[in-house]
Amino acid sequence: MTVSSETRDGVTTISICRPEVRNAVDPDTARALFEAFLAFDADPGARVAVLTGQGGYFCAGFDLKSAGSGAADTWIAGLDIPEGWSDPMVDPLPGPMGPSRLMLRKPVIAAIEGPAVAGGLELAAWCDLRVMADDATAGVFCRRWGVPLIDGGTVRLPRILGQGRANDLILTGRPVQASEALSMGLASRVCAPGAALKVAQALAADLVRYPQACMLADHLSARMAPGELAAALKREWQSRASFVAEGRDGAARFAAGKGRGGDFANI
Repeated sequence: MTVSSETRDGVTTISICRPEVRNAVDPDTARALFEAFLAFDADPGARVAVLTGQGGYFCAGFDLKSAGSGAADTWIAGLDIPEGWSDPMVDPLPGPMGPSRLMLRKPVIAAIEGPAVAGGLELAAWCDLRVMADDATAGVFCRRWGVPLIDGGTVRLPRILGQGRANDLILTGRPVQASEALSMGLASRVCAPGAALKVAQALAADLVRYPQACMLADHLSARMAPGELAAALKREWQSRASFVAEGRDGAARFAAGKGRGGDFANI
């Protein structure tokens, strides 16, 4: 089981269960995440979700060993966006990381320990709020390998951070620690190491207490219109061609041992 889901008192906790690879997402995990969030959105007893990762890691992005070996080719090839797609709420589609093209009707909070990098940062940006442990790290680490942001990162990061700060992260790929993430608006809360899940679940429990129709109406109104989001994601998806040109070789270099731990020098 690569993904677990549990609902208590209206709070659904969805966990990536691949700590041996820092919760990197392979195709099976992506499918499981997509299905878990669809189930959460459809469950009338579930009000707020928390996305986390086991073993002290949020998510290190897409599994580059899978990408570099060609094992993910079938999954990626099946993700093309239909020409007429215009409403992510009515017509849900999976993204490479799983739920990144979904527009849910309910809030999701990321509980971040360790790395939230590359596609893992895109999953965090997909969430509505982000609780980040003080020693956690965010960053567009896929910049090292020629792997593009194709899970909504180029769409959501400018809206969260503003264009200038988003450019800094997207273009440089540099690591961002929790204190800076809080100051730039990427992190909603910062907490002690090891406490991110507890703090995120407490925040979720607070949201559950509120009148739900009002909160969900405001939640929807504050976000991009579904058609605008669909158009932006379709535009971003055109970058997938650069994975074939550069990213596959970069993923293979990573699989061979280059650039581990966010090292931008040895790539």
